[in-house]
Amino acid sequence: MNILVTGGGGFLGKAIIDQLLDKKYKVTNFSRSLYKELERKGVTCIQGDIKNPQDVLKASEGQDAIIHVASKVGMWGKWSDFYDTNVTGTENVINSCIKNHIKKLVYTSSPSVVFGKDDLQNADESTPYPDKYIGLYAHSKAIAEKKVLESSTSPKLLTTALRPHLIFGEKDPNLIPRLVKAAKEGRLKQVGPGQNLVDVIYVENAAYAHILALEKLYPSSPICGKAYFLGQEAPVNLWEFINRILNIHGLPPVKKTISFKKAYFLGALIEKTLGLLRKYSADPPMTRFIATQLSKSHYFSHKNAFTELGYHPLLTTEKALERLSTAQ
Repeated sequence: MNILVTGGGGFLGKAIIDQLLDKKYKVTNFSRSLYKELERKGVTCIQGDIKNPQDVLKASEGQDAIIHVASKVGMWGKWSDFYDTNVTGTENVINSCIKNHIKKLVYTSSPSVVFGKDDLQNADESTPYPDKYIGLYAHSKAIAEKKVLESSTSPKLLTTALRPHLIFGEKDPNLIPRLVKAAKEGRLKQVGPGQNLVDVIYVENAAYAHILALEKLYPSSPICGKAYFLGQEAPVNLWEFINRILNIHGLPPVKKTISFKKAYFLGALIEKTLGLLRKYSADPPMTRFIATQLSKSHYFSHKNAFTELGYHPLLTTEKALERLSTAQ
């Protein structure tokens, strides 16, 4: 089977490609950049822009399935940038599947698509999309996810969406480096009382779920047109988890604190200021979304992923953290 992975040069994308290769699939990567390390593994690499429909259409020729991982991730920016990549880019993928008679589409979504301002505790896939979003990334991913799920019209195109939460691992270029950098610079503060529970997922477990979804997409499958939350065997206390990560990197635990109310106000003020100055490429230390994510509980039921996808974590959280420690 020929599989196209969009965004295969990223953290999750590389893990998905490795597992596809292990199962002897023929893999093509479609990204903005070329990745020699993937080519050395036997992956065909096609360079292009997900926002360009012709680029996507050409890259998907001759493919049997697409795993659409590519997206614009960020806590701040211009709505048009998030929309063009995450929504228009996904539309291009869907249209290319239809035009090139590709039967399977696995979409990498995010639990943030159902996150508003309140705690989410053991929420399942019946949780509705919020009426209002406080993050552009979450909003754009929700629009794209809806389009993917609505396009699951058996037998022409079968789709499913996966919602992995806070992906971590040894080669993580985003989450862990940002935490470590902020801690080293003395900018990392605990938001709220520090009792919030969150889901996390080890990158190999997230990749494994994508392979399961690919192989379970067939006309009578219960996963067609559905979304699934993904995580480890149990949620973690966010700040205990962060302090464990910092300890692995030889750093002390977080001591400074700030209330959610103050952090949220600061985030709103920063967003307003950056918007007035039109500084959309900035990397703000706080936004309303960050304040909420760092102080609220957001963990989910994985029952549907267990029963319908057949997903169970390959590595426990403890084993994954041991790998992180060994890699340092």
